[in-house]
Amino acid sequence: MTKAELIAAIAAQSGESKSTVERVLKGFETTVTATLAGGGDVVLSGFGTFSVAEKSERQGRNPKTGEPLTIAAHKAPKFKPGSNLKTAVNG
Repeated sequence: MTKAELIAAIAAQSGESKSTVERVLKGFETTVTATLAGGGDVVLSGFGTFSVAEKSERQGRNPKTGEPLTIAAHKAPKFKPGSNLKTAVNG
């Protein structure tokens, strides 16, 4: 599902206009991004948790040349699905 399809589906289900749903979705994206960048987590009970994982420095290989290289330490966004989402997906 693309972002445009998601907006259309939410608009159809909620009865709101596509432009309203698009503004809300952009607000959601901005808020989650800012919260994670600030070191916080976003918890949507039953749906899941957005958080940041610390990745330590490690050794890797260039897949093209096989040459070893160092992959720098960094932060990565993470999503852990909640119980309701897991149940819906697994039947």
